[in-house]
Amino acid sequence: MKKEINAFDYAKEIVSSIGKGILLTTKSGEKVNTMTIGWGTLGVEWGKPIFIAFVREGRFTRQMLDESMEFTVNVPLGKVDRNILGCCGTKSGRDTDKVKDLGLTLEASELVGAPGIRELPLTLECKVIYRQLQDRSAIPEDIRVRNYPEDADSSAPGANRDYHIAYYGEIVKAYIIE
Repeated sequence: MKKEINAFDYAKEIVSSIGKGILLTTKSGEKVNTMTIGWGTLGVEWGKPIFIAFVREGRFTRQMLDESMEFTVNVPLGKVDRNILGCCGTKSGRDTDKVKDLGLTLEASELVGAPGIRELPLTLECKVIYRQLQDRSAIPEDIRVRNYPEDADSSAPGANRDYHIAYYGEIVKAYIIE
C-alpha cells in the first residue's frame, strides 16, 4: 500500500537524509539498479517540483538513466540498515545484482518504470526533463582537487576523475510505501 504525499511536506526528511545517503533507482529493459547518492537537492524549477540527482559520468547508473530517463529516489524513514547504503555506494550494478544480493523488496511505481524500495519507503517518482554535465572550468580548484582527483580512475567508489551530470527529475508522484 502507498500513502500519497506532497514531497515538500517531507522536505526536511528528504534533505537531511541526502548527506547520510539515499538511493537512486533506475530500470532499463528488465535490469533494475540502485545506487547510494549523497548529493542531490529538492526544489522547484520551471514551475515543476524537481529532484536534482548528481551522478558521475562513468557510473553504470548513468548509463541506465540515459537509456530510461526515469528514476526513483528512495529515502529512509526512521532507522535504515547501513549495509544497504554501504553496499549500494561501493558496488557497481555492472558486476552484481545489488537488489538480489541485499534482498531488497521492489515496489512497482505508478508513473515511471523504476521501482520503489520498501526498505527506504519515502519514494519520489521522477522523469528526467533536463541533464547537464558540470563545467570543469567553472568549479573552484579546491573543490576539483578534493572531489575529482585525476589519479583516481572512474571505478573508484568515492572521489574520482569523473565529473557529475545533474539529472533534473520532475517529481511526478510521491508516496510512502506502507
